[in-house]
Order: sequence, then structure tokens, then C-alpha cells
Amino acid sequence: MHVSAIIVAAGSGTRLGSALPKAFVSLNGHTILSYSLRTLASLTSIAELILAVPAGREPEARMEVAAAGLQLPVKITAGGTQRQESVRIALALTSAESELIVVHDAARPFASRELFLRCLERAGQAGATIAAVPVADTLKRVDQNRLITATLQRAGLWQAQTPQAFVRELLIKAHDHALQNQITATDDADLAERIGHSVEVVEGSPMNLKITTADDLTLAETLAARLHPR
Repeated sequence: MHVSAIIVAAGSGTRLGSALPKAFVSLNGHTILSYSLRTLASLTSIAELILAVPAGREPEARMEVAAAGLQLPVKITAGGTQRQESVRIALALTSAESELIVVHDAARPFASRELFLRCLERAGQAGATIAAVPVADTLKRVDQNRLITATLQRAGLWQAQTPQAFVRELLIKAHDHALQNQITATDDADLAERIGHSVEVVEGSPMNLKITTADDLTLAETLAARLHPR
């Protein structure tokens, strides 16, 4: 089965407090982006990679791709101002031969090879699947004054992650629908749901954290030293 991978790496890093775009920030001696690239390099089922980066960072991205040892066609493009736009731009560059698309955020450097494989396997059967973990904490709904208005039952609640994998035509249809109807969502699964397609969950890992703040980066440094020692 022909599989295309999209890595979204166009984030600015503003909330991280970095002058560099997030994907190019150093993590245990390597860029955050490099971890996902090295994981993809180990997946023989991936036929091509489309990498969305901040405009002007394409040469650096090309160097990261070379360093990761990727032995597959790679297209590097400037991403959009929002994640959804970056995915749409990258999706348009995928091969028409692709049957499945797996989308991953570079801000999650510790998604394992096995997690990618499980998502792709289930997407081939269900059409759409995402990595997610059950919510462990008690959730509170809070108003604009930071006063609790409700306590949510966490049973049945899962926290979405990436990778997320889809049949290519389904993902194209979902993004086209969103564009035509001016819908903005935080992930591709939401867009698939909005056109009436069910999305299956594959259990991810708490270690598949998303680096957003400086505190996240500090935690990621510890994880990187443990999972990817120099």
C-alpha cells in the first residue's frame, strides 16, 4: 500500500519563548524535527514525505532530512499561518498514487515507530485513525473569571495526539469541506468527523508529549536523554 507522510513543522515557537521556529530548537543536541525524521526513516512502508516548514527555512529542513538518512522522495514546502493550512498545503503535494496519508506534528518528537505502524494498520481498515490516550486528570470547565462552572466526567474522554492516519481521498474531502465552509479545527480527525466519517482511536503514550512551552521542553530534554542517549 502506497503511504505518504506529512510532517507539520511550521510552528513559530512563540509560546516556547524561542527566537527559532519550534521544529529547529535544540533538544538533547538535535533539533526537535530530527527525531520525527529519524523515526520515519525506519518505516519502510512510507513511500514519500512532505514536510511543511516556516517560509525561508527550507534549506535547513533539507539539511535535517539528509542528516536523518531518509531514503525516500521528500518534498519541502512553506507551511501556512495555521496548522490546518499547513496540512492542506502539504496534502496537495502528495502523490495521487497514495492510498493512505499519515500526518504528524514535529512538536511530538517521541512518537514511536510502533505507534506509526499501528495507526497505519488500523487506518487501512477503518479509513481514519488517531493516536490518543485516556484522560487521567479530573477536568473542570472554567468561565472567563476562572471560576469552575462544571466538573466533567472523564470516563470515555481521550486526549488526541499525532500521528493521525487517513485514506487519502477522505482527508482531501475533509479539508475541501473545511475550506469551503470556513471551518477551522485543531486536528484532522475533527475535520473527518465533520463530514460524517467515524475515526478510530489507537492508544498512544503519555511520553508522546507535545512541546509547546519552556516547561515542556525541559521535560522533553529528560525524555530525550533516556529514549535517545547520545
